[in-house]
Amino acid sequence: MSAEYQPPDVPLDILHDDHELLVVNKPHGLLSVPGRGPHLADCLLSRVQAVFPTALLIHRLDRDTSGVMVFALTPHAQRHIGLQFEKRQTKKIYVARVAGHVSAPSGQIDLPLIVDWPNRPRQKVCHETGKSAVTDWKRLKTDGHETRMRLMPKTGRSHQLRVHMLALGHPILGDPFYAEGTNLTDYPRLMLHAQELRLRHPDGGKGMAFKSPAPF
Repeated sequence: MSAEYQPPDVPLDILHDDHELLVVNKPHGLLSVPGRGPHLADCLLSRVQAVFPTALLIHRLDRDTSGVMVFALTPHAQRHIGLQFEKRQTKKIYVARVAGHVSAPSGQIDLPLIVDWPNRPRQKVCHETGKSAVTDWKRLKTDGHETRMRLMPKTGRSHQLRVHMLALGHPILGDPFYAEGTNLTDYPRLMLHAQELRLRHPDGGKGMAFKSPAPF
């Protein structure tokens, strides 16, 4: 990954900020946290902390995924929202463009995942050693060659949506790990975007929804 890491030179896209939390729209192609080595130091966390020095990490998005990402501005907020993620009390909604025609209007994928060690960071389905991973999905529209999907992960495994769509027989278009042929080469990026995140505010517990429309 290091040779091809060219993070986008774009300003922070702040969706919300207050005394406890910060919500930003992560661009495609930018790591959420630093990788190993100085060439992978540029990431959303470091860019956020340059402007908001107290910002703390709560969750991550893949480098190739864009969309809504929340940071805590206090240790209390980090604990509070971190527990919401851990207890699966947050709601995450993604939009994806996948290969082929998805015939059913909706469904659920329940396939355990684990890292594919010889090919890491790729993940794979494994019923013996994998960790539980569940994704609800809904077909939004299709043109025969591709389908636009709404994906609602119930768990937060690495590459979960990417591997689940591959297992469904419809890899996400432009996916450098799981798409092949024209499903990869005809697209400028991974067609996966975190469109909405719902959580309870750490100060008072009010339900909040943060949204960022898909750029594709």
